[in-house]
Amino acid sequence: MRGKRRPVFLGSRKSDSTSQNPDLEHEKEIVMLAAEPSTKKWKNWWLRTITTFMMIGAFFTILASGHLWVILMVTAIQTIVYGEVVQIAQAPAKERQVRWYKTLSWYFFVSAMYFLHGESIIYYFQEIILVDASLLPFATHHRFISFVLYVIGFVFFVANLRKGLYKRQFAQFGWTHMALILIVVQSHFIVNNILEGLIWFVLPASLVICNDIFAYVCGFFWGRTPLIKLSPKKTVEGFLGGWLCTLVFGFLWATLLMHFDYMICPAKDLATSAWTAESCSPKNPVFTAVPWAIPELLSPITAYTHLTEVWIAPVQIHAVIMACFASLIAPFGGFFASGVKRAFHIKDFGQSIPGHGGMTDRMDCQFLMGLFASIYYQSFIKTYNQSVGQILALVVGNLSLGDQLELLERLLTFFVNQGVLDAAVLDKCGAAALQEGARTLLTSN
Repeated sequence: MRGKRRPVFLGSRKSDSTSQNPDLEHEKEIVMLAAEPSTKKWKNWWLRTITTFMMIGAFFTILASGHLWVILMVTAIQTIVYGEVVQIAQAPAKERQVRWYKTLSWYFFVSAMYFLHGESIIYYFQEIILVDASLLPFATHHRFISFVLYVIGFVFFVANLRKGLYKRQFAQFGWTHMALILIVVQSHFIVNNILEGLIWFVLPASLVICNDIFAYVCGFFWGRTPLIKLSPKKTVEGFLGGWLCTLVFGFLWATLLMHFDYMICPAKDLATSAWTAESCSPKNPVFTAVPWAIPELLSPITAYTHLTEVWIAPVQIHAVIMACFASLIAPFGGFFASGVKRAFHIKDFGQSIPGHGGMTDRMDCQFLMGLFASIYYQSFIKTYNQSVGQILALVVGNLSLGDQLELLERLLTFFVNQGVLDAAVLDKCGAAALQEGARTLLTSN
């Protein structure tokens, strides 16, 4: 059984040979889950199973309570994770009598939260924020206020630099900002996913959970081949088994979720819950099934079943793609966290979840997955429901004649470059096509 190591923090040193080559001792102690003693293995199995079902139950309870409660859950999780990560550098700060480290770390955390979540609130609820006399100044000058808050913390840090501790203080400053980027910034995108529609939060998070569970199950029973040294108990069998199971789960889970308006509709009222949800219109077309022709390669099957096409909603295809990321890429967020733990000689980031370690040990993959889901959604899925009439009214009512003609020219250029219109249309509809009255008006302006 592995003995406990004393945590090694930022800038601390140990003179013994083990600390100079910790991987050497670590590799000697590696035992795959499938090869562990039966009593120990099953005890850990049942502990993880019970706590996993408890977390899943709590997750769905909060999910049904409404968007606001889900956002508060994400905020609470990122706060706990940030505290666990910052704690790694906090102990040496006390040892070296570095003043204000903990205070500054949490000050930057609150400042980043104010900026990022403020951006989301202003964007998604501008029709409420911009008409409130008390909130309007904060919305109008939000970014400047956020910048001032950061500068105050930066100036305070510089003023607190002490001779002989420069290297340690700058290391902790960098550690704090790394935590802000990897935790708070990525959490901001997860909140955006929630506001775009709960499915874009539930689906990615569920895929990571599914992959984590089935990778553990497959590794538990069949794992023999180590996958990566950073996380020595991860196996190739568990990695591939988790991937295949997550692909199937992702397709089926998206098929179920797409039928619930509560899941697919963007947030319009944070007080909405699963029992008070209303339908939204128009709905994103990715939730509408469309016919897909069966490839010729599968002609023997089509000849037997007399099927020439299948009906699949685009969101089901997107779910498969997300499942691939959750299984093949998101685990590297966990490997990154494992590297941090090995660097500082700690087994877990905390003990807040029995059988799992700290909150960071469970959420290390979720942050990367949430960021990917947000970028993927914005790039390939999100639609902007603005009618031609709305855009035309905006152009006619707010642009001058010169700007309208410039817009027309740029639209024609766009269609020519896309191969939709012939290039000759630019000459026919350009300056030469202007009426005399329009020329006079443009010249006078």
